[in-house]
Amino acid sequence: MVDAANYNQVETLKNGIEVRIRSIRPDDKERLVEAFKNLDPESIYSRFFYQKKMLSEEELKSATELDFENAAAFVVATGEGEQETILRAGRYVVIDEPGKLPSAEVAFTIEEDYHRQGMARILLQHMASIARGKGLSRFVAEVLPENTGMLTVFSRSGLPMKTEHGGDAVHVTLSLTEDVF
Repeated sequence: MVDAANYNQVETLKNGIEVRIRSIRPDDKERLVEAFKNLDPESIYSRFFYQKKMLSEEELKSATELDFENAAAFVVATGEGEQETILRAGRYVVIDEPGKLPSAEVAFTIEEDYHRQGMARILLQHMASIARGKGLSRFVAEVLPENTGMLTVFSRSGLPMKTEHGGDAVHVTLSLTEDVF
């Protein structure tokens, strides 16, 4: 089984840039603050469903201090040490629904300059593999209908997908196994 808390893999993006997909760490708080500063208002709204200017201390702690059993988060980064920059973050939180298949809610954020480089798809593939190894059967997500980029990532992920439109969001279910739907 993969050690999600110490995950570290190298991938190459469409533009040829080499990136590292790794587990988030408590010392990533400042890097997350910097990455958040590089998001445009549309990306912030797409991720959080409301506008915000910064991440709170509580949000930073919640995002970086995880048990990797009930919640796991991963970053896509370039550089090393002090020069490391977080380009994307993804996380899943296990949903405890008695009588239902083991699931997790999944969410992503990406730095603007790296849209359409295959980063979301790559990160989703890594996260799906890790979640599958933890016994999860599906990912679920709430996506704004206008967030066509994320909906496209999900639909092109290679994972069986079901969508339900309701209210202000599209409810997406991605199967991590073949017997979810």
